[in-house]
Amino acid sequence: MNCNMILIIDIGNTNVTLGLYENDELGARWRVATMHERMPDEYGVQFLSFFEQAGIDRTDVDGICLSSVVPPLTSKIIEACERYLCQSPLVVSSTVKTGIEILYENPKQVGADRIADAVAVHNIYGGPACVIDFGTATTFNAITKDGSYLGGAIAPGIRIAADALSSHASKLPKIDLVFPDSVIGQNTPDAMQAGLLYGYVGLVEGMVRRFREVLGPKMKVIATGGLARVISEHTNVVDEIDTWLTMNGLYLIWKMNQPTKES
Repeated sequence: MNCNMILIIDIGNTNVTLGLYENDELGARWRVATMHERMPDEYGVQFLSFFEQAGIDRTDVDGICLSSVVPPLTSKIIEACERYLCQSPLVVSSTVKTGIEILYENPKQVGADRIADAVAVHNIYGGPACVIDFGTATTFNAITKDGSYLGGAIAPGIRIAADALSSHASKLPKIDLVFPDSVIGQNTPDAMQAGLLYGYVGLVEGMVRRFREVLGPKMKVIATGGLARVISEHTNVVDEIDTWLTMNGLYLIWKMNQPTKES
């Protein structure tokens, strides 16, 4: 099947990310806030608006690949795709072809985004590898030398931790997630930023060290997600920052699940 323009949709807890791949290259891309109360028509109209702004006709799209960690939105986005783009998306899960073995006790429990990250790392960087995804949750994912998804660890995301701190302690304010000048804060916002951000650096370094004890000294560390660059600038354990890792993995999965021409 020879398709030239593929729409990738990644539904996360914080954002819905869309990207158009044309001839294997990621081109136009968009992010919108994840809103559970929005209806399929609202998403469909927004998709068409994005296409119009980019000078793309909906008939130019040859296929759609969908990843979701928000079950209540999955059916709404599928309906929007079918009604407004006249396409039924491939919905990524552990049951579709991925080219990797998932060694989780129950593969169905592995989020589609974590599967996509593992596929991208296996194909682009090779293993063994630890993938750190700084999303709503901060996930650490282990990929073996032969490309198997071994498992991982899930920690609260930095924004969740910051919100919990300010909402459960009445005297602590909301803060911006930027590093303070010193690890020793001399006012309350700086002290909170130091604890959260330098604390997460410590979390990352500690988890990487422990993953390396399992996967071996040649383990690569690939970071992705919204705060990957912010955290990575303050540690030397990250080998690569790949902003579009998940999208690239979803595109690879889409390609793997297309019928091949028989000779």
